[in-house]
Amino acid sequence: MSAYLILALVVIQRLGELVYAERNTRALLTRGGVEIGREHYPLFVILHGAWLVTIATALPHPTPLYWLPLAGYVVLEVGRVWTMLSLGPYWTTRIITVEGAPLVRRGPYRFVRHPNYIVVTGEIAVLPLVFGEVRVAAAFSLLNALLLFWRIREEERGLASRRAL
Repeated sequence: MSAYLILALVVIQRLGELVYAERNTRALLTRGGVEIGREHYPLFVILHGAWLVTIATALPHPTPLYWLPLAGYVVLEVGRVWTMLSLGPYWTTRIITVEGAPLVRRGPYRFVRHPNYIVVTGEIAVLPLVFGEVRVAAAFSLLNALLLFWRIREEERGLASRRAL
């Protein structure tokens, strides 16, 4: 399996998720949902796009494939699907809260508050390692951590009123 095929599959997956997320976002906003943290969202789009482009442009030639990180990435994708299925119509790439809606407490949400962020953190670190790109993994992990610190604070603030439900 080639590195470019793996990256193409990741891009296709992410584009499909964006379509699904946009549909859910529109539906939640129609139900009276409110977006929180809108100002940081473009930074995540830039980060994730730059991450994929950097992985592709930093590929060594010939490109090694490390199977253990690849297996780890596949496990992370199972976690992503589990998270998405658990949230169902509430899954989106934005922070949208619908007042009065109970918080999801099934699936991975039984164990942690932000399983999707755990998955994304793992993806950003592990996918570059599939190709031996340690510096890319480290740099984007740091940038992602900084943005997630901001995002989680915003999300916790936005969900505070619903935690009592």
